[in-house]
Amino acid sequence: MSLLRSFSLPLVAAVSIFTASVDAASVWKVTSGDHSLYIGGTIHILAPEDYPLPEEYETAYKQASTLVFETDMAAVNTVEFQQKMLGMMTYTDGRSLQDDLSEQNYSKLEAHLAQRGIPIAQMAAMKPSLISITLSIIELQGLGFTSEGVDQFYADKGSKAGKTIQWLETPDEQLSFLANLGGDDNDALIEYTLRDIKKMPTMIGDMRTSWREGDMQKLADLSIVPFKKDYAQIYQDLIVTRNANWMPHIQDMLKTANVEFILVGAMHLAGEDSVLKQLKAQGYRVEKL
Repeated sequence: MSLLRSFSLPLVAAVSIFTASVDAASVWKVTSGDHSLYIGGTIHILAPEDYPLPEEYETAYKQASTLVFETDMAAVNTVEFQQKMLGMMTYTDGRSLQDDLSEQNYSKLEAHLAQRGIPIAQMAAMKPSLISITLSIIELQGLGFTSEGVDQFYADKGSKAGKTIQWLETPDEQLSFLANLGGDDNDALIEYTLRDIKKMPTMIGDMRTSWREGDMQKLADLSIVPFKKDYAQIYQDLIVTRNANWMPHIQDMLKTANVEFILVGAMHLAGEDSVLKQLKAQGYRVEKL
């Protein structure tokens, strides 16, 4: 499983653990005149019991001739790309993780890893951005998240069906965003990750419900609001900037008769800076399926 593909944010990536019958889902139809497309919120790692997905995803999939993902799903799974990712997110100049963290946060990280039987020396070559991703995946797997996410599920299905596959940002662009998470404030990134991981067991249920029901207000209250308040720069880099970069591509899609199904992380569809809010502000009709 690609580390890059697996990562969104710890709690956002883990918002579903049990299936349930619901009256809605995180899928919307966006219309401009005679042209339309669909947007679905994805979870990048799921538990086996999350399948089948809510039927609204399948409805949008069947209507679309083109699937659009955050990035090129096939490319990020290649050995070449994984090597490139490790080259950008590990130390190659003689430095180590201890050089980039305060003594206090290094000790907190060391204690967290010790509780899971992992010597911190095994991660000494990882930069804080890769540490954040790795810690999240370890925690998710411990909670039973071992299945492919919504995006990979439809990437595989769409490829086999011969649907056109596109993406909103190149793998290199996405890697650049993730490799530079937190900017120069590595301590803030590690603090956020450790704090977020502690919330996982108790918050998963609520976040899973908000995703499956398409309740973006609840998802925003649970994740976006505290994230934006406590870690403004990371939020800006990971959510706001990328949403803004995607908007021109989405608007161009609404100028053609082709029907697309865009699948992006659910966090990009929640809160005041969301893609859905921006589309509504531009005058497009946005309806939940």
